[in-house]
Parts: sequence; C-alpha cells; structure tokens
Amino acid sequence: MPEASTSSEDFSTLPVSIPPLPSYPVNATHYIYLRRNAPKIATPDDSRSLYLANVPTDSTEAHFRALFSSLVGAGRFESIAFEHDRKSTKISHEPAQAERLARHHKKRKREDEELQHQKEEAAAELPDTWPRELHRSGSSAIIVLADEKSVDLVLRAVNKLKKTKKYPVWGDAVKDGVPAFGAQWLKSHNKLSYPGNDVVQAVVDAYFTVFNRKEEEAQQLAKRLRNEPDEDGFVMVTRGGRSAPARRDEAEEAKQKMLDRQQKKKDETQNFYRFQMREKRKAEQLELLKKFDEDKRKVQAMKEKRGKFRPEA
Repeated sequence: MPEASTSSEDFSTLPVSIPPLPSYPVNATHYIYLRRNAPKIATPDDSRSLYLANVPTDSTEAHFRALFSSLVGAGRFESIAFEHDRKSTKISHEPAQAERLARHHKKRKREDEELQHQKEEAAAELPDTWPRELHRSGSSAIIVLADEKSVDLVLRAVNKLKKTKKYPVWGDAVKDGVPAFGAQWLKSHNKLSYPGNDVVQAVVDAYFTVFNRKEEEAQQLAKRLRNEPDEDGFVMVTRGGRSAPARRDEAEEAKQKMLDRQQKKKDETQNFYRFQMREKRKAEQLELLKKFDEDKRKVQAMKEKRGKFRPEA
C-alpha cells in the first residue's frame, strides 16, 4: 500500500453530499482527499491513477464509478482497489515442503495449465459471508482511470467544486446496484454463513485437490534438486538423502562449522554450575586484594622516598 503524505497541501478536497437517512434525517457533507498516486515502488499504472484518503465506510466500486461519471463523464473510470483489498492475503494452499522448495526453483508452466490451477485455487476459497463489506473510518483507496488525461480532468473538476458549491450526491444512481444495509443486510449475512453441506464439501474437495497436487510437485522437485547444484556450486540436501557424495571442500567446511559450534557450546557452559561461579568470584576477589596490597606498597615506597628529600636553603 502506498503511503500518503501527511501534508494537506498535496491533496485536493472532494466534498460529497450525504443524503438523509431514516436513522439520521440530516443532510451531511463528507470530504474525500485525493492526489496523484506516487508510491515508493513505481507501477506501470501510476500516471493514470489517483490516491484517495478518507473514503466513506459504505464505499463500493459502483459508488465511485457513478461519482466520477458525474464529474468527468462516463468511460473514464476503470477500477478501484480499497485498502482492505490491497492488504488482504489469501490462505496459502502450499504444503510446507512446497513453500520451502519454491524459493530455490521455479517451474515454468503452460498458460492453459496455469489457468486451470488458478481456477482450482479459486474454487478452494471459502465463500463470502457478507453481501457487502464495510470499510474502516478514514481508509484509503487507489483508483485507476482510462489514461493520464483523465487524471487531469478529475483534478480540475474537483477544484471547480469549490466555486460552484454543487457537490455530487453520494450513492446517486446506484441505489438499486448494490445490496442494501439494515435488517436485510444482516439477514443475508446469516443466510450466507450457512452455505450448506454440498457447498462446504465442494470447497474441501477442491482444497485437498490443490494441496495434493502441490505436494506431489514438491516431491518431484526435491528428487531433481538432490543432484542439481545451485548457482554457488552447492548441492541441496533434501529429505531422503543424497545420491552423490559431498565434495572435499564441502566436507572440510562442514567439519569446521561443527567444531565452531562445539567450541561455542563449551564456552557457554563453562561456568554453568553454582560452585563454578562461586569459585570464580573468590578468585576475582583474591586478585583484587593482591593488586590492592601491591598498590599500598608502591604508595608507601613513594612516601619514604619523598621524606628523604631536602631542598637547598
């Protein structure tokens, strides 16, 4: 997620009029802040995208499509990615061995095979339980427009709103295009939370199909990597052993590492027992007393030497 600047001068203000609701029968104005998207890691669509902050909690793609159509006309809006969508991560279907080996090797697949795998992984995802998601207050989004010219048109149209004071109405022309909130929203959630045994069984079957396929691919990859040296010339040791002996320099390096670990362990456990620590403290005290006596003798010798000195009259 790109980080927004904290300076308000970088943003343009887009006020939208919130129509009254039965639960809050008052006209309100919500302020959306937008600027050109400038993430730390550049992407090909940065020149034709906008970064939005403080989006309404009930925002949907249909809301922003209608909003931007009222500002610059239809055909300019392409897509939107909300903060929750960009941060969310899918559940991994990778077995532990497959995830580990994937860091060392990437297998090329044909496009049709890759497409089939994507369909299988999509079928393994649990169904949504909410007909419409709510966003946290003050969240952000990134909007992609048709081209860079559309970005300029949107920013100019937003600046004109300060003069005309004719703010676009939030949710206008999309009342029938998105699921409603209220009791109907909760009823739909309750219904979606119990999809039925057939749906759950289909998801479980799809999940284990993907899992077993990735596990088999990982086992085949592990067999190939047993005798295949990496870019540094090392042969990866995997479960099941290795068919080729290690090189002489590898054996010497492994032996030295083992000796270093043993020496480190020996140093750490040298003063482990209580009597060892007690004897060590006694030895330190005796050494301090010995040094103290030597310093006393040196000071006494200096005093005696200074007492024999007689300055000339």
